[in-house]
Amino acid sequence: MDFNLLDLILHLDVYLNMLVSDYGTWIYAILFLVIFCETGLVVTPFLPGDSLLFIAGAVAAGGAMDPWLLGGLLMVAAISGDSLNYVIGRTAGERLFSNPDSKIFRRDYLLRTHEFYERHGGKTVTMARFLPIVRTFAPFVAGVGRMPYPRFLGFSVLGTILWVGGLVTLGFFFGNVPFIKQNLSLMVIGIIGLSLLPMVIGFIRQHLRPRAAAKNAEHTS
Repeated sequence: MDFNLLDLILHLDVYLNMLVSDYGTWIYAILFLVIFCETGLVVTPFLPGDSLLFIAGAVAAGGAMDPWLLGGLLMVAAISGDSLNYVIGRTAGERLFSNPDSKIFRRDYLLRTHEFYERHGGKTVTMARFLPIVRTFAPFVAGVGRMPYPRFLGFSVLGTILWVGGLVTLGFFFGNVPFIKQNLSLMVIGIIGLSLLPMVIGFIRQHLRPRAAAKNAEHTS
C-alpha cells in the first residue's frame, strides 16, 4: 500500500466530498464501481470497503447524496461483484493461483479463505462481508468449491443487506456527530482495526496451535 492509497483511506471524507463537488450525480457510479471491484475482483482486495460505506453514509446525511439510492446501488454493486467473483472461481478456479510466488494472485489469501470455509461452511459468504480480504476471496472460493449458485446468492444477499445497510446507516446517523466528525481519521482506523481483528485472532491461534501441540508432545514423551 503506497502513501497515496493510505492518505485516501484515512481521509475518505475529504476525497468523497471533493468527488461529490466535482462529479455531482456521477459519484453514485464511482462508488458503485469501487464496491463492485472490491467484492468482484480478486486483484483489488485493498480497496476501501467498510470505511467507504460509513463515510458515504455520513456524506449522504449532509444532503449531498440520497441515502436510499446510495444504499440500494451499493447493495446491487456488492451482490453483482460477488456473483462475478463466483463465476470467475467456478470457471478459472485454481489455475489463477497455481503460482505460489505470484504477487497478484496471492495464494496465502486463498488458503486463508479456504480455512475460513472449513470452519464456518456456507455462511462464510455472509460472515465474510465484514472481513477485509476474506470478503474478496470468499465468493471465488465458493465458485471453486462449486457451491450451488442459488444457495450462494442467498448468503450473498443476506450479507450484503447487513453489511451495506448497517454501515451506511451508522454513517448516516453518527458520521456527523461533532466528536466523530472531528476525529474521522481515528474512526476510519478503528473501523479497519475492528474489521481485521478476527483475522488477527485467527492468525495468532493458527501459529500458537503447533506450539501447544509440540509442548503437549514433550510432556507426554
